Amino acid sequence: MHIEIEQLPALRVGAVRHVGPYTQVGKAFERLGALAGPAGLFQMPDAVMLGIYHDDPQTTPNEQLRADAAVVVKEGTRLPDGLTERVIPAGRYARATHVGAYDGLPRAWAEFGASLGSGGYSVGSGPGLEIYRNDMARTPQDELRTDLYMPLD
Repeated sequence: MHIEIEQLPALRVGAVRHVGPYTQVGKAFERLGALAGPAGLFQMPDAVMLGIYHDDPQTTPNEQLRADAAVVVKEGTRLPDGLTERVIPAGRYARATHVGAYDGLPRAWAEFGASLGSGGYSVGSGPGLEIYRNDMARTPQDELRTDLYMPLD
C-alpha cells in the first residue's frame, strides 16, 4: 500500500457520536445528513465529510468502539442542535487511499496498519480518520475514493 506523509491543519467539525461496532457507523452518518443538510453545512466552501475513529478495534470491545460522523466547518459557523463541535488536531499524518466500496474499508485499514508497521512509522496518539473525497450518491461504488489518515509521532 502506498503511503504519503501530510501535514494536516487543525480541523473544526460538527459531529454525531456513534458507540458500537464500526460497521454500524452508517446510522451516525444518516443522522449527520439529517442535521447538517438542512443547515446548509454540506454546501459551505471547504465542507468535507469524514469519519473519526477513536479506538483500535483489535483492543477495544465492539460495543465500546467510539466513532464520529462529521463534516468540516469553518470557525464561527453555527452548528445546529444535535451536532457536537470537535477539533481534530493539526499534525503530521500518514495517508493511504482506498478506491472502491465502503465495505472494503476494514480490509484497507488492516493493510494500512500493516504497511505502517513494516515501514517503520511511529503511530502517534489520536484518532484515525477517513475523509470521503466524493459523493456516494453520485459516484459508482467502485470509484469511491476514501483517504485514510493516522497521526504520526
